[in-house]
Amino acid sequence: MNNKTKAIIYMLGSSFFFALMAALVKLSGDLPTVQKIFCRNLVSCFVAGGIAIHHKKKLFGKRENQKYLLLRSLLGTIGMICYFYSIDHMLLSDSAMLNKINPFFVSILACLFLKEKFSKIQIPALIVAFIGALFIIKPQFNLEMLPSIVAVVGAMFAAGAYTMVRFLGDKEEFYTIVFYFSFFSTAVTFPLTIMSYTPMSTTQILLLIGIGIVASAAQFTMTIAYRFAPAGEISILNYTNVLFAGILGFILWRNIPDFMSVIGYCLIIGVAFIIYKYNKVKG
Repeated sequence: MNNKTKAIIYMLGSSFFFALMAALVKLSGDLPTVQKIFCRNLVSCFVAGGIAIHHKKKLFGKRENQKYLLLRSLLGTIGMICYFYSIDHMLLSDSAMLNKINPFFVSILACLFLKEKFSKIQIPALIVAFIGALFIIKPQFNLEMLPSIVAVVGAMFAAGAYTMVRFLGDKEEFYTIVFYFSFFSTAVTFPLTIMSYTPMSTTQILLLIGIGIVASAAQFTMTIAYRFAPAGEISILNYTNVLFAGILGFILWRNIPDFMSVIGYCLIIGVAFIIYKYNKVKG
């Protein structure tokens, strides 16, 4: 098995794990969002921290990178709160698709803060992706569209977090970045969890532990995938997450996206594929 094939398998595995994580979040019921996030990141703390200790690396990174690690963690925590909220209040595939518009926001932020240049295709791609998001959101200007707005805001904050991850890529180990984020998020959500704590059944406790384990598996398989092949060659496979989310949503809740949402999926995935082919030819 060559490295490209390994990368594809790991990336598909990562997409499935992310979809499974979202399904477990929804299955855990009407627990407060911060309680779910606290449990998810507490498990990730132990997983990422254990790996960092095994490799004899600093858990909290280098002194000169503290402000960037802190910013990445703050943005990531807000993004996760928004994403978990949208999962609880939307079709699983719709929330997954709106979350997947974050690469388009990443390109804007990378241009503004990392001085990366826009390619000729990126501006029209951003416009098409925005139109695709509108098809999924179906603006009605009432409270019914709140979860969709929260999902888009979450994608924006996630884009900020990923931009910082890109900046830190050659400055810190990936497990240090994951541990720092998980620790920060756990610390921030702990008091909120105490204030809004809802008693959990044994099933809900097991589901929340599962969320943390599956989320860690998703992060690490994605990281391994990028080690076997360049990001530009396999990042398009991230969008299979929407397919997996749709399948799980149908199996567990008989959710079927409406026609407007399907058009939105096609626009966003289609423009992502065009960018992928453009970058491949250019590269």
